[in-house]
Amino acid sequence: MGARSLALEYLFSPIKLGSLQVKNRLVMPPMSLNFGVDEDGYVTEQHWEYLAARARGGTGMIVVGGGAVHPSGLDLPRMPPIWSDRFIGALRKMTERIHGYDTKFGMQLLHGGRQAYLGEKVAPSPIAALGVVKGIPRELTREEIRELVRAYGDAALRCQRAGFDFVEIHAAHGYLITEFLASNSNLRQDEYGGSFENRIRFLTEIIEDIKAKTQPGYPIGVRINGEDYVEGGWTLEDAKRLAPILEQLGIDWLHVSAGIYGSMPVTIPSMYSDHACFVHLAEAIKGSVSIPVIAVGRIKDPELADRIIREGRADMVAMGRAHLADPDLATKAYKGRLSDIRPCIGCCKGCIERALALEEGTCVMNPEVGREYLLKKKDIPESKRILVLGAGPAGLAVARMAALYGHKVIILEETSHVGGMARLASMPPGRSEIMELVEYYLRELNRLRVEIRLNMELNRELISVIKPDVGIITTGSLPEIPQIAGLFDTGMALHTITDVLQSNSSPGHRIVMLGGNMAALQVADFLAEKGREVFVLHRGNHFAEQMAPNDRTYLMERMKRPGIHLFKGVSIKEFLENGIRFLCKGQVETLNMITDIILSEGMRSNRRTTEVLEEAGIEVHIIGDAKAPRTLLDALAEADELGRAL
Repeated sequence: MGARSLALEYLFSPIKLGSLQVKNRLVMPPMSLNFGVDEDGYVTEQHWEYLAARARGGTGMIVVGGGAVHPSGLDLPRMPPIWSDRFIGALRKMTERIHGYDTKFGMQLLHGGRQAYLGEKVAPSPIAALGVVKGIPRELTREEIRELVRAYGDAALRCQRAGFDFVEIHAAHGYLITEFLASNSNLRQDEYGGSFENRIRFLTEIIEDIKAKTQPGYPIGVRINGEDYVEGGWTLEDAKRLAPILEQLGIDWLHVSAGIYGSMPVTIPSMYSDHACFVHLAEAIKGSVSIPVIAVGRIKDPELADRIIREGRADMVAMGRAHLADPDLATKAYKGRLSDIRPCIGCCKGCIERALALEEGTCVMNPEVGREYLLKKKDIPESKRILVLGAGPAGLAVARMAALYGHKVIILEETSHVGGMARLASMPPGRSEIMELVEYYLRELNRLRVEIRLNMELNRELISVIKPDVGIITTGSLPEIPQIAGLFDTGMALHTITDVLQSNSSPGHRIVMLGGNMAALQVADFLAEKGREVFVLHRGNHFAEQMAPNDRTYLMERMKRPGIHLFKGVSIKEFLENGIRFLCKGQVETLNMITDIILSEGMRSNRRTTEVLEEAGIEVHIIGDAKAPRTLLDALAEADELGRAL
């Protein structure tokens, strides 16, 4: 990894987990991204090259997640099966690839229980899961429970035979083992339910079976919840009681997380969540055991990770989505290049949303995720002069990639600011991290000597001076103005959401928001924090559909604050001089004394500079919202692809 910076000495100190010697305290925890497993269940090059990039990047320990121990427990269609010996060969290819680097590599053992994606689910008791998973599970018989205990042990042995350095049992997040542990999901009357000792029996029998089947000293960890965060669920006191029992059984470490499907806070924190949000749970459990404890929970800053270890709150730190955003996170931190780290912004659009939709996961900040095996190094092309119009996310991203490939890049931006809609999107409460995207690209473009010219509008004279070979239109989108009868004939002031965020207008105290998309609700939150009262009228039946589910959950919680009123399935009947009449749930509603109307009914592409380039005979590409208003994920993926293809 080269010479180490003098900082972060705790994060980059070695540690021993039982017989497992790890070079640093940085863990890439299991993240199921629903790719890299073929139709027959074999892990593929896609999976191991994705993991190899993180191993090459210097992290001390990687946990593959999750490995399905039994066909009845698939959490996602494309998770690695480990329920049969026939999978060992492909798994061995993966471990051999990762062991080319000095990283300890293990498999998480998982059964989805009632949270499995399968039509028929099994669980300790016939109680439906909270949240997104639907269907009442079938109650397991005693013989089926014993079969599953054996399945965990057999799976661990297969992992050892395949060359994995360790296994980690997933006993958190509401999956099968958690369902046995928690009294609200385990109503059994036999030896696996009722008392605390009975509810932990399934887990303790699994550990005993694994230890009986694997070689003596084979490292075993357990991931547990410090708190389920649901009524009647597993609590911190339960976890503190369980931890020393697991230590006595010979477990080598504990990995402490929190939450289940449907809990609040949710298992996977979003941009709205505090950093290190579950570390207090790891700290509390660490006081109950002498074995190492791993902390997790929206930790993306290596300096924060180092401080957690230095202060004795945990022995190791797991950084999940931070490793998606930048596979070289560890090496950059080790060398003191913290400003070069590509940040996770907590949007969850590429990773969580896509995986839950049973699509291949990726990363907004890093479109290479899942494509590492395809992106073989190619010859540097002949250098071209690239003119990028627009300094929003797509423009900054394509300029960076083009510059990395040796092209001479100039960015023209009509306004006095870089960042485009990302700058505005970062202004509502809880969204400031979006600007980290812009700041990262600015650092990169400065390093790559890309010129950015602000307050510049493209014209023929400028083209003749710059002489670009290629023009890239990334001029984004503009608010769509709905044509609704009477909208422009009232005494109420009209604004767009961009007007409000740019401070080009200052709405009064009682506001109607037309539209219930992500931007509408975030601006409503922004205004409510400033003391305005906002009535959100949405024609659709679902709010903020553009957000990842866990991120949307937090926003909808914020919508319960005083000053925000939500109406969905709305049909506008009439605009009044200072009010509005509408139909909602079969009832005619009237709002009076309204001072302002804010329009958030969608966006339209802005391509007005295209003709100037085409008239000059220049090769033109259009990406991002200028191509079609969509998401940040789409914009940055297109930028990455075009930047490589020029």
